[in-house]
Amino acid sequence: MKLGVVGLPNVGKSTLFNAITKAGAQAANYPFCTIEPNVGVVAVPDERLTKLAELFNSKKITPTTLEFVDIAGLVKGASKGEGLGNKFLSHIREVDAIVHTVRCFDDENITHVDGSVNPLRDIETINLELIFSDMEMIERRLQKARVAVKGDKKYQEEIDFLEKLYKFLEEGKPARNYPATDEEKEILKTLFLLTSKPVIYAANVSEDDVATENDYVKQVKEYAKAEGSEVIVLSAKLEEDLADMSDDEKAIFFAELGIDKSGLDKLVTACYKLLNLISYLTAGEKETRAWTIVKGTKAPQAAGKIHSDFERGFIRAEVVDYQTLLDCKGYAGAKEKGKIRSEGKDYVMQDNDVVTFRFNV
Repeated sequence: MKLGVVGLPNVGKSTLFNAITKAGAQAANYPFCTIEPNVGVVAVPDERLTKLAELFNSKKITPTTLEFVDIAGLVKGASKGEGLGNKFLSHIREVDAIVHTVRCFDDENITHVDGSVNPLRDIETINLELIFSDMEMIERRLQKARVAVKGDKKYQEEIDFLEKLYKFLEEGKPARNYPATDEEKEILKTLFLLTSKPVIYAANVSEDDVATENDYVKQVKEYAKAEGSEVIVLSAKLEEDLADMSDDEKAIFFAELGIDKSGLDKLVTACYKLLNLISYLTAGEKETRAWTIVKGTKAPQAAGKIHSDFERGFIRAEVVDYQTLLDCKGYAGAKEKGKIRSEGKDYVMQDNDVVTFRFNV
């Protein structure tokens, strides 16, 4: 699963990316510093792993991860090829969700591509460029459908839907907010529209504002609420500075700032949920590990994440709730109290499941 970090030039995208991945993407005070997308992998924070590892004396902890892509800054007219528009749009097309970085701080030393700080204008600039690109795609699809309907009337249903969707986009609304019927959703999936992708807003504030909501952040939250999106407030520069600190040093720093955890931790966790992902856990002396699955995955397919043999020869899943396992001080205690369940092929995995798979190949 890939998340694209997007935004106008000089809003803090590459700084945020550096903090997330420690990959060292170049950050500078001029537009289009990032031309080719930088890619980095980041661990999803999960305190359950630490507690299970302590319980089992695990030699190794392996968290689940997400992939972030730092995409070149966009300017007005990108859908028509302005700036690095074509590259920007093609890179967005390849990600599963969007982290829309919005500048919510004043700094006369950092230029703004439009001359002033205005987060709502910045959001609209990017959203409209994505919408314009989607409208062009729908126009091309409509042309094909109008030719095809002459030979097969079944295409009329597609034409009707595409015309309604086009009008919806014309009103400045993203495709992800279109109230599609089940039949329309099937057509929508085949369009691969940019505005169909889920989005989360990263409100980039100064270090002084990280514990409070300035007026810029309030504007972004109001906008995001109207379209059903989430906002994470953070200071990209502060997070970059924190990246090399130990956990103890971070804890002291957070206490001084009056915050409970890193803005990046909140962002990564929120992105994981945005992609409709959950983790099941495996634990033992050798390793404690989180495994990523899509919500609704059944036990055999979840087992296949570990090894294809596990899915092919699946017999059963021995499942215990994470907190129950801790309370029972391990598998032996959980088994003694009858807390380990035996689940079959139709079992839908849950986020707090600690699992041992039984299989035979």
